[in-house]
Amino acid sequence: MSGHHSDSEIAVRVRRLEERLIDAGLTSDEQLDGIIGQILSGSPANGARVVARAWVDPAFRGRLLADANQALGELDLSMSTGPQTQRFTVVENTPTVHNVLVCTLCSCYPIGLLGPSPSWYKSEAYRARVVREPRAVLAEFGLELPAETEIVVHDTSAESRHMVLPLRPEGTAGLGEADLSALVTREGLIGTAAV
Repeated sequence: MSGHHSDSEIAVRVRRLEERLIDAGLTSDEQLDGIIGQILSGSPANGARVVARAWVDPAFRGRLLADANQALGELDLSMSTGPQTQRFTVVENTPTVHNVLVCTLCSCYPIGLLGPSPSWYKSEAYRARVVREPRAVLAEFGLELPAETEIVVHDTSAESRHMVLPLRPEGTAGLGEADLSALVTREGLIGTAAV
């Protein structure tokens, strides 16, 4: 197939780019490894921590919804990748509104908070259909929402990332942050599942 590259070909091309950046003095192997390690170290546990804190701390929840980039700093998290910070917003599910994320152009996604994106998130089928028929797509994921629930689709981009703040599950009033965090899934943070 024309334009198709094997994983090994892509790895070689990525390494060549890394070497050019290193030769230009813009980074080092250690810095690259550190960035990758930092991005993948706690995710999607990082997103789950953010949600759990928002569920138990209404003041934090308010700050998170008002300025998510700023609120992340309270948990020693950031949407920075080197000198650049991506605009980050958290959208809250309510009993009448359900949010779902997509990147219609490619697969932009907050890896540092949600972990590596699922393969279906990158698929053309998901990217096209969730915008046109979100209720049907969510049903295929097993999420049946009442007809009166409004579904809002948020399109991420290279400059802007989003995360869903799911509804707190009923019967969890006595749970602390660690136990609540364990309930949060990557799909819940994308909006394709309830928590």
